[in-house]
Amino acid sequence: MQTRRIGDVDVSSIGLGGMPMSIEGRPDEERSVATIHAALDAGITLFDTADAYHRDAGEVGHNESLIARAIASHGGDTSNVLVATKGGHLRPGDGSWTLNGSPEYLKQAADASLKRLGVEAIGLYQFHRPDPNVPYGESVGAIRDLLDAGKIRFAGISNANPEQIKQANDILGGRLVSVQNQFSPAFRSSEPELELCAELGIAFLPWSPLGGITKASELGSRFAPFAEVAKAHGVSPQQVTLAWMLAKAPIVIPIPGSSRPETTRASAQAAALSLTADEVATLDAA
Repeated sequence: MQTRRIGDVDVSSIGLGGMPMSIEGRPDEERSVATIHAALDAGITLFDTADAYHRDAGEVGHNESLIARAIASHGGDTSNVLVATKGGHLRPGDGSWTLNGSPEYLKQAADASLKRLGVEAIGLYQFHRPDPNVPYGESVGAIRDLLDAGKIRFAGISNANPEQIKQANDILGGRLVSVQNQFSPAFRSSEPELELCAELGIAFLPWSPLGGITKASELGSRFAPFAEVAKAHGVSPQQVTLAWMLAKAPIVIPIPGSSRPETTRASAQAAALSLTADEVATLDAA
């Protein structure tokens, strides 16, 4: 497994997104644990979660707890694993998503995540989504306070635009290490954020890189150039998509979600796939 940098640590160039293992349609815990173990066995050392990755109102942090248990039960050396979680997005339990970016809430949420993950400091803590009812600087200021207090090792933001990235990095005193935005063949409006992160040396973590839980399997039929390149290499369109993202900039670390060991292994294998400059240009234009 090739590695890339988040802050001053090396992580696998492809991570694992945990959301499908905890929301609607989730598998049983046995399969989820097997998926996380398969990721570890494949060399994946970046796991993305959030306190809002749960289904029912009374199980906030379901995915954080699941990942913590699975890593602890793996049996191998997991000292190089970085777990990234997020706060500021909530699920009341009726299928909806709400926001709370108040500094008080974010600090409480981080404390709760810290306990569920069972660590002395959260590896990477990210402000999940801007709250229009709270000044952005105040929300990021809470992340800065958590960083200064040693409760989190690294600070990141999610679903941010270029101005928010610059503002967050200023508030954090140049210590912003990651930006997690939606990016996929179907969703390319985060190109400016990706380019800014490359300029600043900040890791860019595409979420839903394969188009989301319900559309990932249709990627090749929806985007013919990805299917054509995949056929030429004898791989899947999904693997080509991840390799394409890796080729765009050395700061890109895709975090495809999965709830099956086989798809996790396939995603990990994409790290070894090399595309030509012409293939990357073709996919960029697709």
